[in-house]
Amino acid sequence: MQNLDIRQLGINPNHWYVVARSSEVLSSPLGITLWNHPIVLFRDNCGEVNALEDRCPHRQVKLSHGSIKGDYLECAYHGWQFTPSGECVSVSYLEANQKLPSCKIRKYAVREQDGFIWLFPGDATKAESVSLLGVPEWEHLNYIATVSTIDCQAHYSFLIENLMDMYHGHLHNQYQAWASAELQDLQEDTNRVDAHYQAQSYYKIDKIWSISQLFFPSLRRLHPEPLDVSYVYPHWVSTLGQDFKIYCLFCPISETATRAYLVHFTSLNSFWRLHELPVCFRKFVKNRLFGSAQKLLDGLVREDVKMMEEEQQAYRHSPQRRGYELNRALVSVQRLMKSQATGNEYLTPQATVEVN
Repeated sequence: MQNLDIRQLGINPNHWYVVARSSEVLSSPLGITLWNHPIVLFRDNCGEVNALEDRCPHRQVKLSHGSIKGDYLECAYHGWQFTPSGECVSVSYLEANQKLPSCKIRKYAVREQDGFIWLFPGDATKAESVSLLGVPEWEHLNYIATVSTIDCQAHYSFLIENLMDMYHGHLHNQYQAWASAELQDLQEDTNRVDAHYQAQSYYKIDKIWSISQLFFPSLRRLHPEPLDVSYVYPHWVSTLGQDFKIYCLFCPISETATRAYLVHFTSLNSFWRLHELPVCFRKFVKNRLFGSAQKLLDGLVREDVKMMEEEQQAYRHSPQRRGYELNRALVSVQRLMKSQATGNEYLTPQATVEVN
């Protein structure tokens, strides 16, 4: 396993991946790709999300180009209709002596939760036994969300490494949320890697006026905060002190393309007077402030994507060339990616590694 090329790894299909935001799946079919598999998402009459292979068995065209007719998905080419479970139920020009085709297209296990569509690309019978990461802050009234979509022409491993490596704050300049990160300790097992850094944060949200730091850089002051980052295969989650939590929810598209959703939460837990206000008002505040960190988040994504795509291009030109890695967290991360992609559980001799 140690000799596997990290930039050629596939994914472990027996996990829940995020393939869309709930708001993207409306009245029309939506085509997505998860690790080279075209999939169509659509809602039935009850508003439930369904996922099928994005291929009409008649002429092999994309069903996502079609439309929804009641509970059925209709192909744009000849109007064949399919149920949410993938059976053909109608062909408008079927003759009296003809039977409906017995063809069936693949159905995927899918869930809608916390504002996102989660899909299980592996054995659907295993889906119920595999826990879904979830984003509990999405509905919580004390957290203000901002979402940025990452579209990167690079293998997913480059994004995972970028997220787990807190030494690259040097890159972000005006968008930087932290400085002077130091790796304190590291834990890993078969499903996750937890890296604990100590850093200097530019933000402290402890008074209602301090939210203005998100908009006015001159108000920011450095102060020490713990910075914890975790790769919970196949997703990522981070906390910076008590005020910020970030998720990165993955949809690896191919060996050279990755989509992910970066979800940033600003905590209002410090404002105890706000918690005493009517729920309807708190919902108004939460909804009104949605996207308040958009400029910051989009700026971070733009700078990171540029670097990761350069890494992918360098790999394409010289795949045999290897860089010099000094962050011990990335060794653990690569080990986890390899073990999950190959289906082999790999444990280090010591589960906890102290870093001096």
